[in-house]
Amino acid sequence: MNTKRTTGLLAVLAVGALALTACAGGSSAASSSGKDDELAGLSGDIGAKDFSEQYILANITSQLFNAHGADTKANTSVVGSANVRAALVSDQFLGYWEYTGTSWITYNNNTTPVQGEQAQFDATKKADAANGIAWLDPAPLNNTYAFAILSDKAKELGVTKLSDIAKLPVAEQTFCIESEFSTRDDGWPGVKKAYGLDAVPDSNVALLDTGVIYTTTAKGDTCNFGEVFQTDGRIPALGLTVMQDDKSFFPVYQGAFTVKQTTLDKYPGMADVIALVSSKLTTEEMQKLNAKADVDGDDPADIAEEWLTEQGLI
Repeated sequence: MNTKRTTGLLAVLAVGALALTACAGGSSAASSSGKDDELAGLSGDIGAKDFSEQYILANITSQLFNAHGADTKANTSVVGSANVRAALVSDQFLGYWEYTGTSWITYNNNTTPVQGEQAQFDATKKADAANGIAWLDPAPLNNTYAFAILSDKAKELGVTKLSDIAKLPVAEQTFCIESEFSTRDDGWPGVKKAYGLDAVPDSNVALLDTGVIYTTTAKGDTCNFGEVFQTDGRIPALGLTVMQDDKSFFPVYQGAFTVKQTTLDKYPGMADVIALVSSKLTTEEMQKLNAKADVDGDDPADIAEEWLTEQGLI
């Protein structure tokens, strides 16, 4: 046997194997890079309304988009829902997380909500399509209005749903609400009519700022029932229980990322990237994230990064 020839042949085979490995590795790297770069060229601001949940969602979106090749940042400087919507329309924002009930009632000028979560989403998506705004896959979270009560007090009074309140002595029918809620069609006037609370005297209703309502309701001395937002992290942190809206009075405020259709047409991969997180953002999950900001005082950008890392998305 020619040892020199055999050795040479083995060397050639080894080099060939290394070349194939390198080629495969390069192909794999290119594939991976391609997956992470589908939003390359997308740049701008992800908007947010002026409260913690929106700050967190904007940071989650921006960081996730950037992990897929975009160059975005969370912009939390705009105050007021209408101004954030206007910023989207004027291209100041690439997109932001909106709520179905808000768009349906406030921006599309409807006075009656659509019954059913999916039906409300479909109706809102269709209405906004006419405005050139696309709604991507929604999250299960529902940041609707609700009334909460101290959990121990709920057990004492034997109440679990809003229709139980009218059966209580009038002295126990005490409420803490915001001034805006006191006049909204989907607020206090409608609640009183829907749940037979017209006998509640004005002296039983305290008008307070949003944050104060939570702590006051937890104390239980001014009011038994406080107006809250269902995804707020202070609900579990303060030992409150949300009363069931058993007549489905409140509109559904399901969250979804909104973007101009022209932007989505240019970067269709946005929909696939948003789908990675939307299904994970339940009401309960959003409560936990909001509590990190509103109860623990953590920075929304840090909350977003930690959560995305835990989910294996960045």
